[in-house]
Amino acid sequence: MKYTITLGIAVFLMCLFAFQKEKKETKPNILFIAIDDLRPELGCYGAKEVLSPNIDKLAEESIVFNRAYCNVPVCGASRASLLTGILPTKTRFIDYKAKAQEDVPTARTLPSVFKEAGYTCISNGKIFHYNRDMMEQSWSRKPWMPKSSHSTSFDPETKKILKKSGNGRIYELPDVADSVYTDFKIAQQTIKDLKKFKKSGQPFFLACGFFRPHMPFYAPKKYWDLYKREEITIASNRSRPENAPTKLKGGGEYKTYYFGDYEPNTEEFHKMMRHGYMACVSYVDHLAGEVLNELEKLGLAENTIVVIWGDHGWHLGEHEFWGKHNTMHNALKVPLIIKVPNKINGETSQALIESVDIYPTLCDLAGLPVPETVMGESFKTILENPNQPFREAVYARFKSADAIVTKDFNYTLFDNGEQMLYHIVKDPEENQNVVDAPQHTDQVHKMKALLNERQKVAMTYQNQNEEK
Repeated sequence: MKYTITLGIAVFLMCLFAFQKEKKETKPNILFIAIDDLRPELGCYGAKEVLSPNIDKLAEESIVFNRAYCNVPVCGASRASLLTGILPTKTRFIDYKAKAQEDVPTARTLPSVFKEAGYTCISNGKIFHYNRDMMEQSWSRKPWMPKSSHSTSFDPETKKILKKSGNGRIYELPDVADSVYTDFKIAQQTIKDLKKFKKSGQPFFLACGFFRPHMPFYAPKKYWDLYKREEITIASNRSRPENAPTKLKGGGEYKTYYFGDYEPNTEEFHKMMRHGYMACVSYVDHLAGEVLNELEKLGLAENTIVVIWGDHGWHLGEHEFWGKHNTMHNALKVPLIIKVPNKINGETSQALIESVDIYPTLCDLAGLPVPETVMGESFKTILENPNQPFREAVYARFKSADAIVTKDFNYTLFDNGEQMLYHIVKDPEENQNVVDAPQHTDQVHKMKALLNERQKVAMTYQNQNEEK
């Protein structure tokens, strides 16, 4: 009898040990949702007018980063930078045409690290700007993209007048089903893949890239109907910043579309553009919600790290700017929401985060090695204690401008010597360039020194390759 009991205990302990070992060795899945042109214009970021219930719900179970920044305020370069963990320079990751395989051919991508560790890595929609960029090393199958493009129209009026660019009207709101537009198809393909992963049990790195709210502002009518045009507020600071350098410009992408009956720089134009942007945000929020709901329904959420990231910021009429393409706060600041199972949730962090920091953080969370070329730093500890400090400054650049952002200031140095300094605490709308103010002389020197430090880091990849 005593022997039987002892043997039973031994078997129980062996089973418990095996269970704990299996539990410990379980690889966390990654669901990475990239949303094009989405600035922190969400309910969870305090945007009271925007209806984003699904992302807001995720935020309640996540850590919301209030001071996350892109390293390049343009889609192709920003994505190549994040997915390689490498900073931009004057000759690398310049614009939307940037390709990692051309600019940093020896770098290992974020999904490639997971693929080498036994993960199935999938790209649906817009992840790299070009699907074939770093394709072989990064993905377990060819990146998936719907046949229709993000500018496919479902309103005959939209294409009646075309600009030289080939683009039609900048907005449309046909009374159609959600399913007609490209982003719906991307969400559905991602849901199909989640179901396959549930059956296979394979660890996955699943990237889902939505196009909206990128222009043109095309979304089903019901999402436009969520908002009353007359109640939409517009930017209060539509004038150019005081003492702004001649080099400071807004993006011109919106001018490649036809504006219909609206005249630029009018209140009616501002309301239409904001209305279109918000309608598209609500549309993509609904689609992201469908993906997140499926993750929960399948029981995969318990072991899946979820990341929602916008590739750069966006001006919504501030200073009469529309789009990205400069180094002001609205163009650099991005939404970043991360849910890690069994970690602190429903919290916000003021830590300064660069997009290149996401790469080593995900590796750290999964227990994977970080390649030496990666220039970001893991902020895993912030996910355990959101109140910890992290970076003193974040670095970004766009074409002729190099920028450094600290807790209180945003500084830009242009290649012609012009400078901008905004006190983003006292002047959060960046209406006054105070770079020439005597009381900020020391601050300008400090910002230049911080900028120089990050530029040196950015050059390390080039230096390593020169040595080889």
